[in-house]
Amino acid sequence: MTNPASVPAGAVAQVGPLMPSLEEILQGEFRAARLPDDIASLDEEAAARVRVAVTSGRFGVPADLMAALPSLELVANFGVGYDTTDVAQAAARGILVTNTPDVLTDCVADTALALLLDTFRGFGAAERFLRRGDWLAGNFPLTRRFSGSDVGILGLGRIGRAIARRAEGFGARVRYFSRRPVPGVLWDRTESVEELARVSDALVVAIPGGPATDGIVDRAVLDALGPDGFLVNIARGSVVDEQALIDALAEGRIAGAGLDVFAHEPNVPEGLVRDNVTLLPHVGSGTIETRNDMRDLVIANVRAHLAGDALPTPVPETAP
Repeated sequence: MTNPASVPAGAVAQVGPLMPSLEEILQGEFRAARLPDDIASLDEEAAARVRVAVTSGRFGVPADLMAALPSLELVANFGVGYDTTDVAQAAARGILVTNTPDVLTDCVADTALALLLDTFRGFGAAERFLRRGDWLAGNFPLTRRFSGSDVGILGLGRIGRAIARRAEGFGARVRYFSRRPVPGVLWDRTESVEELARVSDALVVAIPGGPATDGIVDRAVLDALGPDGFLVNIARGSVVDEQALIDALAEGRIAGAGLDVFAHEPNVPEGLVRDNVTLLPHVGSGTIETRNDMRDLVIANVRAHLAGDALPTPVPETAP
């Protein structure tokens, strides 16, 4: 553990709210203070002292904040996604960025599987049916079988592969799309996102957010998925054209969706609140064990940087 006296006051700063136990360590070990949400009220002297910014995937360190921190050396991100941080500016300035991969893979993949089961079988809708007393008037409508279905994984990184293995446990036929073939896997790769959607009963989105993937699941992809297809998104809200999804659901051009992420969290458009859509409040990694592991990895990155040691989990774009 770092000696608090060895870390200059203001060298470590918090951006946005964080897990309470993470905030406690940041304050106790690094004497970290939270930066104001309004950048206009950021004190220049205080800003000049910040060497490390600890944030989350929801807030990140965007371009204007990064530009206001002239001494910044490290952005330590609580979460695997870091698209809310200006990585291009960070790389240009030699600022390192870290995230928390691997430790949340299983819980996010479990969430994807739960969403797949619920979109096919409608368990959430069935529970609401029972609670309303509708069972007294007749049986719940028949749903779709998940076992033996065709599942397409968009993005075959750590989480995508974990989802694919879980789906195979249900006898699903798995295909994937990524920009390049993934070595060492036996699943077939399609030539485009649209082709993947066309041959899938369910399309599971597991790609990083950012400019390169913004709105990649658009009207054409949803139309390829078709009126019998389901969309599951545990990645980032930005990767799906949300209005196109709302339209497709309203017009019956897809069968339903399971969503843990949204374009403007925590705001969820009314058009997504439907019985054939399972909605979760971004809880993919939300278990006690995983969040504690994420916290510990953030702290490990901060300690390593301040000690001049190699970072445990630098993101590729800024890795030394």
